[in-house]
Amino acid sequence: MSSIDSSNSFASPVSPYPQHPYNRRDPDGWDVLYLDQAIPVDPEAKAYMIKDLRSWSRVYLLNPIRWIANGLLAVILVFKRLWPFEFRAYGLMHRSATWFLKTWVSPEACYLIVRHLGLGSNIVNFLIDNGPDPEIERSTLYPRTVDDLANNAFLEHDLILYNFVYDFHQAQGRSPNWLQEVHQRGITFKSIQPVVVEIDFTPRWHRILDLESAIELFKVFYSLLLTNREFERAVLSLQFDENFGCYVSQILNDYRWNHVIVNRHPLAPNSPFMAARDLLLHGVTTEYLHRYLELMNAAQNQYPDPEPQP
Repeated sequence: MSSIDSSNSFASPVSPYPQHPYNRRDPDGWDVLYLDQAIPVDPEAKAYMIKDLRSWSRVYLLNPIRWIANGLLAVILVFKRLWPFEFRAYGLMHRSATWFLKTWVSPEACYLIVRHLGLGSNIVNFLIDNGPDPEIERSTLYPRTVDDLANNAFLEHDLILYNFVYDFHQAQGRSPNWLQEVHQRGITFKSIQPVVVEIDFTPRWHRILDLESAIELFKVFYSLLLTNREFERAVLSLQFDENFGCYVSQILNDYRWNHVIVNRHPLAPNSPFMAARDLLLHGVTTEYLHRYLELMNAAQNQYPDPEPQP
């Protein structure tokens, strides 16, 4: 769904997904997974996801990186609890993240990270369009490149989520019949638009880290440069996936797909040591949800609801 010019260095080397000869006696599980459509995912994003999952970095480096990262995280959390004052450094955190992604992280993982923020904005804006108050502040967070993340993008992503949930429920209290009104006027999918991502796919020897390994390492820096409260808030936000799934299902009156949401129960917060895995699942769930909305939009355009009778 991204706009990538195949004539320059932003061209994707894995779109479409490379097909390998199929061996019925020794099938490649990743190839089969790519073809499987039980849970629809954008084909280009899925190609990047699978290349990331089968990378040697994930096979050989992820577990050692996870052990080291969790050890450092434990030290930082204890230190910051005992330290008499707290500090934050948003600019340093985001500039460091940008440098880290551009220097050490694979282009496929960078693509998925940048794309995720745009998908999140689309979903929030869809809920606003079809919610109790279309005048709620919309999300304008649509980074195109890794460099765009330096503008406090990760912090803004969390703030957009929490502020939306607050505004959404405040508006529900003011408009108790909002859902009936939305269904009467019809669902609009105008906010479910293609997300433009521009990533440099030029091969470089040092851009090797897979997505989850990169998240494991960066969560350490994230915990260091945020206050304890901000870090806890960021970790908790990942379990709001279930809530957002319920919002969408309530509007569309379709709860058939909610079982694919794994990040659940924000009233039983997960440990921050699970944050990298939860963030990976959050990204996957966002891809599922956005693709679901794209397919619902396509179905509505193909089979529009009949005009109400006078």
